[in-house]
Amino acid sequence: MIKVAIAGVDGNMGGLVTKNVIQDPELEIVAGFTVPQSPNEGKDIGSFHGFDPINVSISSGDKLEEVLQTTRPDVYVDFTIAKAAEKNCIAVVKQKIKSVIGTTALSSEFLQNFAKLVKEHGTCAVISPNMSLGVNILFSLSGQLTKLLSTYDIEIIEAHHHRKKDVPSGTAMKLAQIIATTLDKKIEEIGKFGRSKGFNPRKIGADEIGIHAIRAGDIVGEHTILFAGPGERIEVTHRAHSRQCFATGTLVAIKFLMKKGEPGQIYSMQDVLGLS
Repeated sequence: MIKVAIAGVDGNMGGLVTKNVIQDPELEIVAGFTVPQSPNEGKDIGSFHGFDPINVSISSGDKLEEVLQTTRPDVYVDFTIAKAAEKNCIAVVKQKIKSVIGTTALSSEFLQNFAKLVKEHGTCAVISPNMSLGVNILFSLSGQLTKLLSTYDIEIIEAHHHRKKDVPSGTAMKLAQIIATTLDKKIEEIGKFGRSKGFNPRKIGADEIGIHAIRAGDIVGEHTILFAGPGERIEVTHRAHSRQCFATGTLVAIKFLMKKGEPGQIYSMQDVLGLS
């Protein structure tokens, strides 16, 4: 049995992962966290999500280190916000616990420090802006299509629900970085985020990558790469119908770390799914 701790156990994504873990015979929840002073603190995780009690209570995030020392999970899962995840994941890795991190907008400083600590403490992690199988196939396709269509105009359009804070999405930025790397360029130099009033005509072809964000309603997640050339265009789109695709991928990542994770290594979902 793989012992799992989950941050944001009462949130949208963390809660869905929790439900999936409870129903998986290979996994066991030993700890779950919520924001400090949440009214959900102390509630049984199973009962909270409509299952039989599992005798594991929701804990406040400010007690994370103490709870982890007591429960000793094999894997910690984080789908929260960058500020909280960066603090919590450092504490997790210092306890030599494996991590699956789906939180987006993580800083480069955190990622560098986290990678150093993973090696220092001999643990491992999966970090991905998107856990779904389909999106990770899209990551692979984006590089292949860019090689074939490097002279075409390239635009990325993403859409999410109106509560999503980070703009553009982590998935859109990952796509942009893959495309830029394929073109042997830096996204910081050729990325154009949206269009402003009175903008000048775009540069030709892949000297510029447009990245656009939509925030509306309850859209789970849509990502489109548009390659436009003379007289034609190719559009490749991934649409998430529900968050279940992300939860399914998360469970695959948890099991991957326990079966194939090597000390000191940080993996992407493409590694997990054998797409890299």
